[in-house]
Formats: sequence, C-alpha cells, structure tokens
Amino acid sequence: MNSIFKFVQRVAHRGGSLLAPENTLGAFQNALTLDIDAIELDVQMSRDGQAIIFHDNTVEKLTDGQGNILDLDFAYLRSLNAAAHFPGGWFEPERIPTLREVLNLAKGRVSVHIEIKYSQRGQVYGRYPNIAETVVAEIQAANMLDQVLIISFDWHILSIIKSLDTSLKTGALVSKKWWSVQTEDPLNVLSDQSAVLGCSWINMDARLFSPDMPDMIQQRGFQLGLWTVNKLDELRHFAAAGVDALTTDRPDLFAQLQIF
Repeated sequence: MNSIFKFVQRVAHRGGSLLAPENTLGAFQNALTLDIDAIELDVQMSRDGQAIIFHDNTVEKLTDGQGNILDLDFAYLRSLNAAAHFPGGWFEPERIPTLREVLNLAKGRVSVHIEIKYSQRGQVYGRYPNIAETVVAEIQAANMLDQVLIISFDWHILSIIKSLDTSLKTGALVSKKWWSVQTEDPLNVLSDQSAVLGCSWINMDARLFSPDMPDMIQQRGFQLGLWTVNKLDELRHFAAAGVDALTTDRPDLFAQLQIF
C-alpha cells in the first residue's frame, strides 16, 4: 500500500542515471514519462564557450572520447557518444546536450535544477569563464526564470547568479566534506551563509540528515532537499520526515510514493 506524505518535490538526478545514460536527452525524455516534478542536470562549458550538460570533468568514463572539458571544443564534444559505457548498453548513441536543448525539452513540463560545476584539472579546481552569465542568459532566453533552481558547491557563484537576476532561485549544495571540517555548529554556519548568499534552498547529502533538520531549516526560511536517495524505504523515510525535495537516480520509485 502506498504511503501518503505532504508534497515533496520529486527530482530525477541527471535524468535518472540508473535508468538511462546520465545527462542525455534520452535520460531526460525517459524521466518525463515518470512521476517527477523536476530534472537535475550538470552544466559545464566547452573550450569555445558552449554551455553543455555533463557531470565529469573528463570524458573517458562516460563517452568514447578523451580529454578534459577545459580543452575540448563543442564540435568534438558533440561528436561523442555519451551512452558509450552505459551498463548493459543503450539502444542508440546519445550526444552531449546543450543547456538550451534541455531547457526547451522541460519548458512548461517540469522544473529544472541546474548544478553549475567547477572546472578541474588534476587536483586544481576553478571556474569556467562566464559560466554564470551564460547560464542566466540561456534561462532568460527560454523565459524559464520561474521554472529553474540553480545549485552549486561553488557558493560564491550563487551570489553572482543573484546579482545577474534577482528573480532566480538558488540553493547551496552541502557535502559531507564541508560539514566535517566545520569548527562551529555547521547548521548555524550553513543557515547564515545561505542567507547572505540569498539562497532559498539548502540541498545536502542525505547521509548528513538528522530528524531535527527539516524543522530547523524550514523555520529559518529555507527549503530542504536531499541527494542522492536511491532506495524506496529511504525515500519514504525522508518524505515522512518532512523534507521538501528528494533527488534520486531511480525516479521510477516515485510511483510508489503517494504525495499530496
């Protein structure tokens, strides 16, 4: 029997990366056939300035190509098969999509959670030139300001996003690593910094969850999302605990949650 919970936003992580090749139009199209409210995706920039949807900083793990995104032009990235290493195979090649293509697919159908990624070469992290400006311009061109949440581990870029368009919703991504190095109460630090950044969401690693978090975070004016939750019993547990969003690689499991 289905359990009934308060409304929880149901988010397909990278389009549902255990069901289809992650961050591809095939994955997002598949997600749109399921009981979801939002798709989540990762944005990086090709060397020649195109906003692309891809998670890793290098392409070997997921595609039939080689190289760091920092060094690759859009034409080369577009030539790759992003389904090349999907477990069990995939019925057709999948190209790396652009942000514009995914926004056009989702428009008027579901919300879009856009994670802005760091660039990375070895152990050196950086920020893609003009990535914030490019992402905001694409969202504005698609007329989807009210349909998008921008999230990032790069919290400073969230303040840049707000400076470019105050109407955009933003959310701070919180990792176990960040949490573990805090010398003060991490929830207080997180709430204070999120407020300064203008965030409306706090999206954290589900392994950090404690039962008092939903009330504490919501009372401070934020919504709480958890990632990445891939088991039905855990989805039910967190939904019953009162979180505002659940992100999963198995969005097919949402059919077994009854949410109002």
